[in-house]
Amino acid sequence: MRYALELLGNPQEKVPLVHVAGTNGKGSTLAFLQKILESHGLCVGRFVSPHMVTIEDRILIQSEPIPTPRFWELVRQVHDLEVAVAQVYEGFRYFEVMVLVMFLYFQDQDLDLALIEVGIGGLHDSTNVIDPLMSLITSIGLDHQDLLGETIEDIAYQKAGIIKPHRLVLLGDLPLEAQQVCLQVASAKETEVYQFGRDFGWNEDLFWSEGVEIHLDQLGLQGDHQRKNAALAVEASRLLLPLLGKEWKRECIALALAETSWMGRLELLVSEPAIYLDGAHNLPAIESLVAFIKEEDGPQTILFSALKRKDFQEMLACLERELPEATLVLTSFSYDGAVKKEDLQWQGAWAEDYQGWLATWLKEGQGRLFVTGSLYFISEVRKWLLDQKK
Repeated sequence: MRYALELLGNPQEKVPLVHVAGTNGKGSTLAFLQKILESHGLCVGRFVSPHMVTIEDRILIQSEPIPTPRFWELVRQVHDLEVAVAQVYEGFRYFEVMVLVMFLYFQDQDLDLALIEVGIGGLHDSTNVIDPLMSLITSIGLDHQDLLGETIEDIAYQKAGIIKPHRLVLLGDLPLEAQQVCLQVASAKETEVYQFGRDFGWNEDLFWSEGVEIHLDQLGLQGDHQRKNAALAVEASRLLLPLLGKEWKRECIALALAETSWMGRLELLVSEPAIYLDGAHNLPAIESLVAFIKEEDGPQTILFSALKRKDFQEMLACLERELPEATLVLTSFSYDGAVKKEDLQWQGAWAEDYQGWLATWLKEGQGRLFVTGSLYFISEVRKWLLDQKK
């Protein structure tokens, strides 16, 4: 990646950057942060993965995807570059192409700042070729153990790989063992660290930080876990804006957080009957979803699918144990790595055709339906549901 970027003239150095890693909460935190920064008059780019609808959704400016013609123009430029790079190194992987296209696009868009989301891990991620103003680690839990390690400490070390010498670091609400690893890495790199619960936080409807308290009544993203993501975003904005020569205005914060939206995060896509899409794809995220569902009244139905490489049995066990009154329906979807019926030790309800099942539920369903288990799955479902509205 570094060689490729050098050949391109190091476009990653042309725009101030923020780097974010974390098991969960990356996209939501950056959605909050982008809205806050935009409320202060900044032009903000954002790089996220995976995409929810189209591939262009990964590369955003002011929440607008890169125009399709420009995207493919830059893909062709990267493809031409690959010929030169492949003489020295191996060819590009899919995610590397996306990262290169993103840097090329952002460099000439007159951005004030770009928010860069890690793909997997951090230390060895393709995005970890930057010198950001700030690094954020939103959360750390067990996920991608085949790539990042089997323990919280192993995974924390990988996430902490985005910490850069003498740059600001913000840590979300992390397990103690993950905190210790991140603080050790930060100390070795002589960085200034701000921790959730120590330096800033959220109590009830109150955000607090050094000499600051803001009453916040409403968030645009649902679920109690979003308070932690919002607090991280508010603190990041408080520290970032002065670095960019801007005044931080507390009066902008509440409205920005209330107006934040992000596809597939407890997204109420259909109101009647209510259908929520939530991209919970690991155990910590499922636990956050469960906490939300427990607060809701009336019948609850969950349509679940996942990828084979995920700990789907643990996710299912959590749903069955914590929501015994809910109706749990499993299914598969058109993705190579999706679970099939034969992969599951499951004696409960199975939808052979989730689209047909959804069509019936739209006519006859009662209460609330939660579609979850995989971002790839809810992306498919989201597209299908929107097509039904046309």
